[in-house]
Amino acid sequence: MVEPAEDAESAERRLRGRLAEVEARIAAQHRAVDGIVESARDANADDEHDPEGATLAWERQQAAALAAEAQAERTRLLAALERVAAGTYGRCEVCGRPIPAGRLEVRPAATRCVEHAG
Repeated sequence: MVEPAEDAESAERRLRGRLAEVEARIAAQHRAVDGIVESARDANADDEHDPEGATLAWERQQAAALAAEAQAERTRLLAALERVAAGTYGRCEVCGRPIPAGRLEVRPAATRCVEHAG
């Protein structure tokens, strides 16, 4: 259930807005990985032993990790949208009490109240 301060429609709108941001991040990180791979394809440098900075492999892994993190957030947001549709969004999965609106503002996909978040 959604707290009176926020109805299901506004919760869904906020979640969909956040989802759009996350999907844009995922696409950007995939483009970054593709760009790194493409630039390494034509390079003849031994980036693994370059003392001047990060290696292409490290940059590729960093971009891939950021994409994976965004993908995990996307999954949580989609689950939150399912809870909105089911009428259970905004309720702690442990105790059933409402999740404070401030927590949902910061973590819109939260499934637990502050007490049970640990």
